[in-house]
Amino acid sequence: MGVRREGREAAIQFLYQRDLGGGAGVSDLEDFYAFRGLSPAARRFCQGLVSGILDHSGEVDVALREHTQNYELERLSAVDRNILRLAIHEMLFCDDIPPVVSINEAIDIAKKYGTEESGRFVNGVLDKIKATLKRPDRTPASRGGAASEPSEE
Repeated sequence: MGVRREGREAAIQFLYQRDLGGGAGVSDLEDFYAFRGLSPAARRFCQGLVSGILDHSGEVDVALREHTQNYELERLSAVDRNILRLAIHEMLFCDDIPPVVSINEAIDIAKKYGTEESGRFVNGVLDKIKATLKRPDRTPASRGGAASEPSEE
C-alpha cells in the first residue's frame, strides 16, 4: 500500500472514530497512530489531511450538503460521509492533488470499507463537485498544497 493511501485510510478511520465517538481532535492523533501503527510518512500525510478537514469542516460539509440534496448528512453512512469529507477537502483545498486522484482514491476506499453501493454513491457525489471546480481535473493546480508531503499515490 502506498504512503498516501495508508494516510488516507488512517485519516478516514480517525474521522469515523471522531464522528461516532464524540469529537476527538488533532491532539488525539498520537494515541490513534500508536494504535494504528503508521509509518512516519503516512503519519505526516494523515496529520495534514485531518488538520485540514477539521479546519475547513464547515466549507466541506456545505459542499457535501449541496451535492447530496436528497440525503440528510447525518443519515449518510458514517463511512461514506467521512470518505466524502476527505475527498471533498482534497478537491477544494489540496491543489497539489488532482481531483481525479481524490475521486479514484475515495472510490477504492469506499469499495473496501463501505457497502456494495458505496463506490457508486461516492463517485456520483464527487463527480458533481468536480464539475464545479475551476482547476484542472488531471493535474495539480500548483505545488505545495496543504497535504503535499509524500508523492507516492
